[in-house]
Amino acid sequence: MSSETKRMLQKLLIAVAFSIAFGYIEAAVVVYLRALFHPNGFTFPMEVFDATPQAQRLTLTEVGREAATLVLILTGAWLFGSLRQERIAYFLIIFAVWDIFYYVWLKVLLDWPASLMDWDILFLIPMAWASPVLYPVLVSLAMFAFATAILYRCAHRRPLGVTYTDWLGWSASLLVIMVSFCLGGTHITEPDYAQYFHGPLFAGGFALGIVFCAKSLRGRELAIAAPA
Repeated sequence: MSSETKRMLQKLLIAVAFSIAFGYIEAAVVVYLRALFHPNGFTFPMEVFDATPQAQRLTLTEVGREAATLVLILTGAWLFGSLRQERIAYFLIIFAVWDIFYYVWLKVLLDWPASLMDWDILFLIPMAWASPVLYPVLVSLAMFAFATAILYRCAHRRPLGVTYTDWLGWSASLLVIMVSFCLGGTHITEPDYAQYFHGPLFAGGFALGIVFCAKSLRGRELAIAAPA
């Protein structure tokens, strides 16, 4: 194993440890929120949870916490990486490991989810996102794999030669996946909530992202000089 690979793996392990701990913090907050909002159990369809002034304040607080979480992940990515592609990769890795271990810790703390097909509220910015747990986990696994490949390339001074087409493809993939989650989130208080999550739409967006990740990894490389 080369010295470059060893340094990359050491930093990656530190980022993963940070993300696992961050996932516990996220899970702990959700344990408290469920005790407040769902004392009789966290089930779908959801009750209307922002009907009272207190609930509205807590909902706004949760939105602010989610925004702060994104800032922390961005900050961590900036500190872990030095090149732009490294920072993007670390953002993807921290987000992915944080998201996956959020569910791992909830399983430890609450014995939930019972299966990967249990529904969850994923995000509240700019509106509620919801889907079975399986789908955000799939996205996180793909993000982690792609970001690790980027870090390996950067460690050996061969970053990706990313094109505008790649950025358009990834943006389209992200938009489609977000729409599929938001469609699921807009009807979570209705008895037939599950029919609003469009699995084929998610699959199309996910497949598009995978295609463009593979394309960029197989494309040209940007050679950069070694430091003096």
